[in-house]
Amino acid sequence: MRIGELARRTGLSASRIRFYEASGLIAARRLGNGYRDYPEQAVRALEIITCGQQAGFSLEEMGRLTGASAMGAERHERLLASLKGKVAEIEAMQQRLAQNRAQLLAIISGIEGKPQGMDCDENAQRLIADWQRGEGGVSKA
Repeated sequence: MRIGELARRTGLSASRIRFYEASGLIAARRLGNGYRDYPEQAVRALEIITCGQQAGFSLEEMGRLTGASAMGAERHERLLASLKGKVAEIEAMQQRLAQNRAQLLAIISGIEGKPQGMDCDENAQRLIADWQRGEGGVSKA
């Protein structure tokens, strides 16, 4: 099938398809007139690549997962390990984001809880000092 048909069937732009081809993720046969001729399995391959990217896999990771070097059980194990690894990455990111959120909320609380009569610069210095003492940006005073 030609690139226009593949683009229509996958919802991807022709330039995106050419990019995936140049990256080695899919292959096309060149016809005598120079047109690309994609096999039917290119539709499924592009669907898998798109889903993988939406799940957070890089193109390099997708190339390793979709490569033809592994067969059967080996491919299954590699896919399963990659998926579990991606879940672990997401969980670590969620933990970092939760810590960042808590720190930002503490700073907001420190700014909003500025002692009466203290100007903003003094309050900022107080918050920085608290932060450096490991109090998370919130004064205990």
